[in-house]
Amino acid sequence: MTYMDETVTLYHGSKAGIRGAIAPISRERCDFGKGFYMGTDRMQPLTLICNYPDARLYTLSVDLSGLKILDMEVGLDWALLIAYNRGKMESARQSEIYTRYEKLSRDCDMIIGSIADDRMFVVLDRFFNGEITDLALVNCLSALNIGRQYVAVTEKACRKIKIVGEQTISGEDRRKLKEESEANRSRGIAAADEICRKYRREGRFFDEIVKAGE
Repeated sequence: MTYMDETVTLYHGSKAGIRGAIAPISRERCDFGKGFYMGTDRMQPLTLICNYPDARLYTLSVDLSGLKILDMEVGLDWALLIAYNRGKMESARQSEIYTRYEKLSRDCDMIIGSIADDRMFVVLDRFFNGEITDLALVNCLSALNIGRQYVAVTEKACRKIKIVGEQTISGEDRRKLKEESEANRSRGIAAADEICRKYRREGRFFDEIVKAGE
């Protein structure tokens, strides 16, 4: 747990616009659990909302002072926290490794870590399904240069977020964003496939890691 005395500019994409106060009310099964998700890369949320005609992109000013923050470096711990939050560890409930990740962010106001975007979502699923090892996964993380996300998981953190800009997305821009998103996804998956082949006989599989932590 750490504290940061700074204000950062972040971006949030909404399918139909923010109504009411900002709150930690995303779906439960997100990378870092239920929260309000923001990113450092303006383009990343745009690619998530490009299929929705009423989509909005928000520019945000976020005051991090006084917040309990978990800052996750990209790597195996990051992947396993996502595995916990996405329900991939349910078979190991009550185990030591399950309890560790259950407690890891329990007392946090904000979680910071890399985004599991479309490219990494595919690679993570392959890891969780036992198709690639942790070594292949970590090398993919390093190669794909994924963006960072900030997740406000408490009301206290959400009260530190101010909207400073709102942008609608035209039909033509949404079409271009969709094409760009699909192209980036294809390039990322092709690069990840090459890395996974290189490390297919090295490292440990997800079920082996979970079993060893029981």
